[in-house]
Amino acid sequence: MEKIGVFCSASENIDQDFFEATGQLGEWMGREKKTLVYGGTNLGLMEHIAQAVKMNGGKVIGVVPAIIETNGRTSSIPDQIIPTTNLSDRKDIITKESDILVALPGGIGTLDEAFHVISAASIGYHSKKVIFYNINGFYNSLVNVLKEMETKNFIRSQQHDTYAVADSLKELAALLK
Repeated sequence: MEKIGVFCSASENIDQDFFEATGQLGEWMGREKKTLVYGGTNLGLMEHIAQAVKMNGGKVIGVVPAIIETNGRTSSIPDQIIPTTNLSDRKDIITKESDILVALPGGIGTLDEAFHVISAASIGYHSKKVIFYNINGFYNSLVNVLKEMETKNFIRSQQHDTYAVADSLKELAALLK
């Protein structure tokens, strides 16, 4: 797993614990010479992980929709920028360019991106997995909803193979190797 796609928050107004855990992941990725593939903005956890990966020797690829560029929110950190027309293109390109994907804490956009990948894998477009990095139990409620959906047969049991949950950096690193 050399190219790791990361979906995460662009918010600056989130708990510092999320920035710390994100920085630790970025440091690990850089030390392991992994490539970060991400949304390419200069805000929130996105900018934080890009800085950490780059400062620790990793490569950074930003996938940037035109509206982000127009609004002046493109990060200066990436080694490579892949421009896209819109968010749908960005999701597809991040998925295509990545070996595996990680959903850090985030909002609606992060959930949209993660479920886009999971849905596509569930019907055979690819065999890539999303790992929900459950920092401080952030995804506990979502994981419970997914389990309930599976119990009630709204999610087929084999769809469970399209995602995983990591509660610590050690667990996440093991899944990324």
